[in-house]
Amino acid sequence: MPLSKELELWQFIHTRLQNGEAVMLLVVADSSGSSPGRAGYKMAVSSDGELYGSIGGGVMEVNLVERCRAVLSKPGAIPTATLVEQVHQRNSPYPSGMICSGRQTVILRHLSAGHAVTITLIIESLRKHQPVAFEISNLKFQILEEPTDVSRRNFSSRSETDFVYQERLGSANQLLIIGGGHCALALSELMSRLDFHTSIYDDRSELNTLDKNEFADAVTVIESYETIGEYIESGEDTYVVVMTLGYASDAVVIRQLIDREFKYFGVLGSKAKMATLMKELRAEGIDEQRLSRIRTPIGLSINSRTPEEIAISIAAEIIAVKNA
Repeated sequence: MPLSKELELWQFIHTRLQNGEAVMLLVVADSSGSSPGRAGYKMAVSSDGELYGSIGGGVMEVNLVERCRAVLSKPGAIPTATLVEQVHQRNSPYPSGMICSGRQTVILRHLSAGHAVTITLIIESLRKHQPVAFEISNLKFQILEEPTDVSRRNFSSRSETDFVYQERLGSANQLLIIGGGHCALALSELMSRLDFHTSIYDDRSELNTLDKNEFADAVTVIESYETIGEYIESGEDTYVVVMTLGYASDAVVIRQLIDREFKYFGVLGSKAKMATLMKELRAEGIDEQRLSRIRTPIGLSINSRTPEEIAISIAAEIIAVKNA
């Protein structure tokens, strides 16, 4: 399975620390307005000049990278952390060199060999899809004991050296794909690079696209779509995509899930097919308000044809909902 960008970042840091190099971890702790870097964006700069990740790009990022390299080049530097305020406007007290407006606060956390154990724990938890949270302050970089009690991100500061940043790692968003065919395979591959934990459900154990799907975090073969409701719960960060073998099984899934609350509920199919299906479900007495929550035909209208193009249209629609 391809690694998520989050996991790749921590592995990049871990490898450099194991090689005896120092690393600067950059984390966007807070942002507002049209800032190109959003809270939670991360980047690592190693002492050999290698980079991974991004905190928004542009001249701002270039300047901060150069600042990090200068710190890392000093032998015997004590690993600490500091805040850097970046305002994306001309003539501001803390100009970033960009003019897109907005602002972002970036933590520069110097890491050394002594932090390798903490990085290892983060990597192990992310690989196992277990909750993990970390805290950064001027003198500390540590794992928090109760990660489930930490909101996604907490940040407070009094000065550039007196601050606390906490973040719970792992995918906040659950993508549940009902049906494991070619479109599901393409969508899984695309979403594996985004902040989604992807699960596939299908009732065909012999399906070759299930065997090929190395991108989903979980693949479950169920006895029948009549039981899909036993596997899926409501969730404010849950995105459901229905793309089963055909009209009849789509209808079975919709009946099972129509009373659940999801962030996104979409069904793959042509306008004609879905109009017929919706008419049928209305005739059964299913609440019109519930049916109106279903997005169909699914995806942005970009005249997509191949599984890969269809996956892009669906992913774009999901991202639009997530970021609304």
